[in-house]
Amino acid sequence: MIRMGHPLAPLPPGSSGFANLGERPREIFRQIVDTYLASGDPVGSRQLSRLLPMALSPASVRNVMQDLEELGLVYAPHTSAGRMPTELGLRFFVDSLLQIGDMEESERAQIEAQVEAASKDHDLEGVLAEATSLLSGLTRGAAVVVTSKDNARLKQIEFVRLEPERALAILVGEDGSVENRVLQVPRDLPASSLVEAANYLNARIRGRTLLDLRSEIEAARKAAQSELDALTARLVEAGLASWGGSGAEHRQLIVRGQANLLEDLTAMADLDRIRLLFADLETKTEVIDLLERAETGEGVRIFIGSENRLFSLSGSSMIAAPLRDGNKRIVGALGVIGPTRLNYARIVPMVDYTAKVVARVVAGGG
Repeated sequence: MIRMGHPLAPLPPGSSGFANLGERPREIFRQIVDTYLASGDPVGSRQLSRLLPMALSPASVRNVMQDLEELGLVYAPHTSAGRMPTELGLRFFVDSLLQIGDMEESERAQIEAQVEAASKDHDLEGVLAEATSLLSGLTRGAAVVVTSKDNARLKQIEFVRLEPERALAILVGEDGSVENRVLQVPRDLPASSLVEAANYLNARIRGRTLLDLRSEIEAARKAAQSELDALTARLVEAGLASWGGSGAEHRQLIVRGQANLLEDLTAMADLDRIRLLFADLETKTEVIDLLERAETGEGVRIFIGSENRLFSLSGSSMIAAPLRDGNKRIVGALGVIGPTRLNYARIVPMVDYTAKVVARVVAGGG
């Protein structure tokens, strides 16, 4: 069984109560999802009562199905029809009930053999083409690959909030290439910070790489911090202010003797400069944090339906894993797109394993 290195995705707000589902509703819900994933069809109470490992009448099953519907986990596509899982229900199933299967040894061998054979006759593009073709055949889905290099020269960057704790970084290269990266962001990060960070970066980004930018902004942040420390120390030593707070998240200068400050133009200028530096440091810190998040990736991710705006209308899902080079940096992503009733238990380990084999070949590990 493959153990994933990171949660696939957070459940939506208000869904924590799902964890309190009893054994009976969990089993009924699991059967509804299993039937949907196998056939795409809704399942009714009479059919469920025959599938369940416990003895329940169709009437008892209908009561539980009604409870699941009120939780938003299932719905009836037609009047008097059976139930199917909602997108929220699929997300709950994937995060809480899905049992990731192990791959057949023959499948592992096939992936390794074809990817490694491609690496002897082709460049990186050829290897990725072979990997996507292989995945498409094994999963009967549409395999996709996105490649990127952090040394690519950029023209523009934008941040778009997707969820309270996720944002999309859109990187536009000078060569016209466009790359999207999903980032984890603090829940309390205001939307204005994403706009300010993008404006700050776009004023400096043209012709630079992400690595160049982060190094440059970090140097500027350290210089600003040094200036702030010197100015703050001067006011504190003069007895006109005191320093309250510790760490970048709790900066605070408590000013005393404002009347004295008004008479001391130098102190007033220092105080104004300190206020500007506070704002500057906050911006730089948030920008650096977003850049670091844009340069890193997570383990296998599952996007279901409208969780990804690309698939919100088509009712599709995507299972994707990052590709890393020998220095563990993200150089792309490999994935499978298909209907929301994808065989997640089978495809998740397959995407994960293929991405690791490709990454090993890309890194020169054979």
